[in-house]
Amino acid sequence: MQWILFMLLLFINSMEMLLQNRRKKQASAGLFENCTGCVMCSEDNGCIACQQRLFLLIWRDGIRQYGACVHACPPGYFGLRGQEVNRCTKCRSPSCESCFSKDFCMKCKEKFYLHKGKCFSACPPNTTAQPSTRECQEMCEMGPWSEWSPCSNEGRTCGCKWGSKTRTREVVRSTKEEVLTCPALLESRKCRMRKHCPGGEEWGVEGDDAQAV
Repeated sequence: MQWILFMLLLFINSMEMLLQNRRKKQASAGLFENCTGCVMCSEDNGCIACQQRLFLLIWRDGIRQYGACVHACPPGYFGLRGQEVNRCTKCRSPSCESCFSKDFCMKCKEKFYLHKGKCFSACPPNTTAQPSTRECQEMCEMGPWSEWSPCSNEGRTCGCKWGSKTRTREVVRSTKEEVLTCPALLESRKCRMRKHCPGGEEWGVEGDDAQAV
């Protein structure tokens, strides 16, 4: 009777070990695709080194670390090529779905908006959200500043101690509603003039004080 019980327990133990090994192999095949593209592969940790042109993707599950060789890095990672190994490096921002480098995002996850390589839950001031691309677009696209005008005071360029000079710029692109929120289109600056005008008019000398209008 004891011998039959012993054989039964041995059989049950053998079946459990067989099932565990089969599950382990199935999990390994699912996670690492049978180590496809690997130069070095571990049964416990997956790929350690990849074939040329492939990227090594490493992720953690608890305290364990796994690796796989992929042709393209998954969302949230970008491919970084090196002399010895090509790696999939994780984007720094958790709201970034695709990045060019660790700190420059190219596409944000759902419910976030992209602006200058960063992801925001709401677009920054002076920008508007584009629903089709989920990017924040500048509300006012400004042209370059013009050259400063001559220093003058009520139309005179000399004969006074102080005068002012101005420069302007134009809005290149915006809607009528957005023009009201655009930055200054005219800027003036205080400047020193020639007090006397011997032999004709003299041009002013630039001052240090500036004031935007």
